[in-house]
Amino acid sequence: MIGPDVPLLFVTRSVRLFAYGLVSVVLVLHLEAAGLATRDIGLLLTLTLLGDTALSLVITTHADRVGRRAMLRVGALLMLVAGGTFVLTRSFWLLLAAATVGVISPSGNEVGPFLAIEQAALSQEVPAERRTSTFAWYGLAGSLATAAGALAAGMLAGTLQRRGAAPLSSYRAVLAAYAALGVVLLGLFTRVSPAAEVPARAADARPVSSRLGLHRSRGVVLRLSALFSVDAFAGGLVVQSFVALWFHRRFGAGPEALGAIFFGANVLAGFSALAASAIARRIGLVNTMVFTHLPSNVLLALVPFMPTAPLATAVLLARFSISQMDVPTRQSYTLAVVDPDERSAAAGVTGISRTIGAALAPAVAGPLYASAALSGVPFIASGLLKIGYDVALWRSFRRVKPPEER
Repeated sequence: MIGPDVPLLFVTRSVRLFAYGLVSVVLVLHLEAAGLATRDIGLLLTLTLLGDTALSLVITTHADRVGRRAMLRVGALLMLVAGGTFVLTRSFWLLLAAATVGVISPSGNEVGPFLAIEQAALSQEVPAERRTSTFAWYGLAGSLATAAGALAAGMLAGTLQRRGAAPLSSYRAVLAAYAALGVVLLGLFTRVSPAAEVPARAADARPVSSRLGLHRSRGVVLRLSALFSVDAFAGGLVVQSFVALWFHRRFGAGPEALGAIFFGANVLAGFSALAASAIARRIGLVNTMVFTHLPSNVLLALVPFMPTAPLATAVLLARFSISQMDVPTRQSYTLAVVDPDERSAAAGVTGISRTIGAALAPAVAGPLYASAALSGVPFIASGLLKIGYDVALWRSFRRVKPPEER
């Protein structure tokens, strides 16, 4: 039996990821046009993700107690704050403050508290045997929305520039749309039903002493979190905003070309996630996470060696065509091996560990992208680190089975 909020949570995911796709294509270009140095941009992106981490830690570890719906609405307000500030000012310090306390995504991927809380609600509103496939479709909805947002951002900025708008003004228009979608998301979250909250029996049975909202599963969650942070750090070296800048500087790609590239990348990534459920039924969640992730990381490391824009684009798209199969399996596995009243916290803590890892990377990557001679290093380092993560994950968790595989 499917719960009443499942379709609505798919809609909120799509609206949010469309907004993230919008901002990811133009964010670094906007900051560069506003006069920020590449080193400062890297620092700002790092603090953006660290701020999201702190907020997510507070919100997700309290959501099961305070109320999941209330925490989702707080997150939507923080999207509006961040987007509105980026539209209104060029001051590095004001942008830094907004990026730290608001919610904005430089990568096109999930940030903030939304994913953890929505997945906790989905996990209790769908049967266990449908959890992984639901997460795969949920991921596809987000990937298609991110792709559409990236395409829309490129088209909007490109159209405005052809009509005489300065680049900075065109990028601000995209950021204004991002802020407006925060308002839309806030309205949608007011329609989420009480079925999304922790079931009364699970809440009553929760131990009095629990740290980070976890009790029985704390050890497993912390081990997963440590590994996920490594993977996220590697991914943070090649966030979509920096890859867009790399294509712009290396091959002269404009906003419309960048939008088209990332539209294709996110569409392929979304459909690749659908295959994960069928593969997981055959070989298990952990094996699916690892053995689909390894070849995508090899392709990632090869991108900077491509001599032309079409070849670099082809390798990048090939990588995205298999890169996301680990996402629904990772999410499903995490929520399967914890108790029902730990789900928001487990998803939140592992998500926060990923955000911390990703947050540290832009400050490292920024100076590398600033150097023509070193701009390919982040791609290579990211691929190698991700391969190391895959091996460590398989060795640590191949014998820890979710209930449906025991």
